[in-house]
Amino acid sequence: MTTAPLGNARSHRTVETRLGSYLLAAEEAGLVGIWRQGQLRFPTAERMGSPAAGAHAVLDTAERQLHEYLAAEREDFELPLAPVGTDFQRAVWAELSSIPRGSTTTYGAIARALGRPRAAQAVGAAVGSNPLSIVVPCHRVVGSSGAMTGYAGGIETKQALLLLEGALLA
Repeated sequence: MTTAPLGNARSHRTVETRLGSYLLAAEEAGLVGIWRQGQLRFPTAERMGSPAAGAHAVLDTAERQLHEYLAAEREDFELPLAPVGTDFQRAVWAELSSIPRGSTTTYGAIARALGRPRAAQAVGAAVGSNPLSIVVPCHRVVGSSGAMTGYAGGIETKQALLLLEGALLA
């Protein structure tokens, strides 16, 4: 995950996809958020910025890549990212970005990878606050038993993404 320095003007756009409406927010430096409409922790107006008027390099690219990804025409995102979070959250999000497409992992495995084996609940909180859903693949994290666990965009969305990626059988 590349993290760009924060710019000063944040803009947003709503995008219709086969999985529902998504709000994309960006600064000149990179994408700061992608949230499914109505999901848990949907951003406040302040986090969204102003509606994008016309072309916006980051939002245009993010929208195109999101559609390609959901159509199974793209496997990875190539976007400048500028998520805002604590050092711990950013470390967890970097671990999420390293989960291969078609694979899943657990909160405990991420905690161990970070050298904090007892921090599975803290990892869960950081995963839940991921502002870049789909792009930073928090949907690839499951419970220690392999069970589907909470996903801010809804379990149905999580299942659809894992099916698309080949991590679940239809």
